[in-house]
Amino acid sequence: MSQQNNKDAGDKEIPKTMEEDALEYHRRSPAGKIFTGIKKPASTQRDLTLAYSPGVAVPCLEIEKNEEDSFIYTGRGNLVGVISNGTAVLGLGDIGPYAAKPVMEGKAMLFKKFADIDVFDIEVNAKDPDQFIACVKALEPTFGGINLEDIKAPECFYIEEKLREQMNIPVFHDDQHGTAIIAAAAFLNALEVAEKKIENVKVVFSGAGAAAIACANLFLSLGVKAKNLVLCDSKGVVHRGRKDLNEYKERFAHDTSLRTLAEALDGADAFVGVSVARALSPEMIRKMAVNPIIFALANPEPEIRPDVARAERPDAIVATGRSDYPNQVNNVLGFPFIFRGALDVRARVINEEMKLAAVRAIAALARESVPDAVMKAYKDGEVYQFGRDYLIPKPVDPRVLFHVAPAVAKAAMDSGVARRPIDIARYTEQIEHILGPTQSMMRLIQREIHVVHKKNQRKARIVIPNSYDRRILRAAAQVVDEGDVDISLIGNPERILINAEKFGLLNFKDKVDIIAPVHSNKFDEYAARLFKDRQRKGVSLSGARQLLHNYNYFAAMMLQNGDADGVVSGVVEPYGPSIRPLLEVIGVHDEQTLAGIYMVMQRDRQFFFADCTVNENPNAEKLAEIALSTVAVAERYTKDPIRIAMLSFSSFGTSRSPEATKVAEAVRIVRKLRPDLEIDGEMQSDVALNAGLREREFPFCGLTGDANVLIFPDLASANISYKMMAQIGQASLIGPILHGMRKPANVLQISATTDEVVNMIYVTAHQAVESW
Repeated sequence: MSQQNNKDAGDKEIPKTMEEDALEYHRRSPAGKIFTGIKKPASTQRDLTLAYSPGVAVPCLEIEKNEEDSFIYTGRGNLVGVISNGTAVLGLGDIGPYAAKPVMEGKAMLFKKFADIDVFDIEVNAKDPDQFIACVKALEPTFGGINLEDIKAPECFYIEEKLREQMNIPVFHDDQHGTAIIAAAAFLNALEVAEKKIENVKVVFSGAGAAAIACANLFLSLGVKAKNLVLCDSKGVVHRGRKDLNEYKERFAHDTSLRTLAEALDGADAFVGVSVARALSPEMIRKMAVNPIIFALANPEPEIRPDVARAERPDAIVATGRSDYPNQVNNVLGFPFIFRGALDVRARVINEEMKLAAVRAIAALARESVPDAVMKAYKDGEVYQFGRDYLIPKPVDPRVLFHVAPAVAKAAMDSGVARRPIDIARYTEQIEHILGPTQSMMRLIQREIHVVHKKNQRKARIVIPNSYDRRILRAAAQVVDEGDVDISLIGNPERILINAEKFGLLNFKDKVDIIAPVHSNKFDEYAARLFKDRQRKGVSLSGARQLLHNYNYFAAMMLQNGDADGVVSGVVEPYGPSIRPLLEVIGVHDEQTLAGIYMVMQRDRQFFFADCTVNENPNAEKLAEIALSTVAVAERYTKDPIRIAMLSFSSFGTSRSPEATKVAEAVRIVRKLRPDLEIDGEMQSDVALNAGLREREFPFCGLTGDANVLIFPDLASANISYKMMAQIGQASLIGPILHGMRKPANVLQISATTDEVVNMIYVTAHQAVESW
């Protein structure tokens, strides 16, 4: 699109720096946005023999016997073709297949990012529909599904219909159905906000191209009455008296006296624009029904801007296709997850039932609390909650995967188009890897908590002191909404509720138990017990009462007295002042050393780092106890064989310094206490994590594989290492988990995010329910 055209469309030019940035982004070496990788080992002669000649002949012969086995022995089942002829690109028009390639690469990138689906983008130099159909049909052995993209109407309808008839894999024109699915999800929620019933609403469409026709068809499937749906094209209302209608428009033609868009909008409940800029004027919406639903989806400039629409109709519920306004109808909410579900059951088609399942799943997700991580991805401090300005989830919301893909897979099975039935209950577990190892681990922990909750008909109660911070409040709301853990917050109730409202948390006082210590009917009981426990450690009765004004002490006493199952503190206070009340009130198990342990998750690898938060310079005996504590945590949270490396700046006696010899002594102590454990040291970190180096330089080392439990010689090295892993190694962290406390209690760092607070609540609850 030329600069002049862009200026006409949007009233302001795209800044020149943005154009320069976009060009630099795409040409930056290596050019393009996607690449192919290797999924199988290819390091040895045997690897290459199996991967290619002669080993590859074996799966070839199996597939020759049964073509369906191509899904087993190749990557076809996770491979989608994004295919276009470039005749209707992004509002840029017919720019041809070469110029369409950056868009197709971008689509491929979104498939991979959001649903871990591999893509070949294919740009076909064929405007003739039958030639294009023949080309795509011939590619069927390559793919598990076809995503048609940026093909002009009406040819796109014919192309998709013929390919669906001729191919035995899903063919999905995203410009049609992707827009329709997201718009339909937003429409269902808009009806709820507007308090209107779908069977009664009058809907007017502006535009009769691919997206508009698909939207109209899907709205009818959802329950809009055909008599209440009016379609308008560039010549006005589509009615029975017109002789210029193609077969796709004729399906929506009515016997009506309406001739113009303005006439059709008189009394209408909803406007759906998939047409051109400024097609809708303020005067047109003046006569619409109360709480008008206005979806102005033209890009880059909508049929009417939201601010203009709301100036004329303050009661309007507005959505656009733009990211700089609320309620963006964005196809990325749909196609990655729809294909994920379809591929995983090897669906033959993506049918109406699957599309409707996606619609309802997306709509339902928008009604749930929004994770803080989603908000942080957008404007700082902006709060999203279901309503006029939040009808559909944000594209970065990781929960979309777990709502949409299983819904689509189930609908495929229920409607009989799935060739590979799956267990939907286990399916969610199988796709967790897409979101990364931390999310997979946390969902596993949550599932175990859920099982215990249902078995015992009892929820774990976690108490959190100093609960004014946004991170704590949002984490508490999210956990309570998920249903398996109860939360008690310690603080001034009025201040907590004011902050909760400020952060957009609805019905917050009904979700959590808010306790002001001085007004608690437990205050005197706690004071008496704290005095009894600490009277020979310098605490008087009046001193005990004074300590309970400190929220950390009060939370600790709740746990000690059995009024809570766990404590999560820190977040808004330094680590030392937060952990001290827990040590004084709860205490450490006899003959154990308290240790702060991080689970460090990096792609498909999981490590346990200790001691990261508690012991500054432990001696050999304490290092051995820290190692055993970390093993106890590792045994709880990994299925991998546990291999312990006791780390130092030297390896196996190359230094005789006290720092190195204490580590070697710790190894001897652990081996004596737990001869069953695979442990060695002292060793440098590269020796612990590089099997080739160990085999070459230290063949006597007792580790049979790379270490996954790393015990550092002091607090400084452990603390520095886990933080560097997070920042440079792009690892994700769960922790610090305190091991050795008499009861479940954990302290977060002051830099903790909302997600880290949520994770620690679940880890603490998991520690609590293990003993039930």
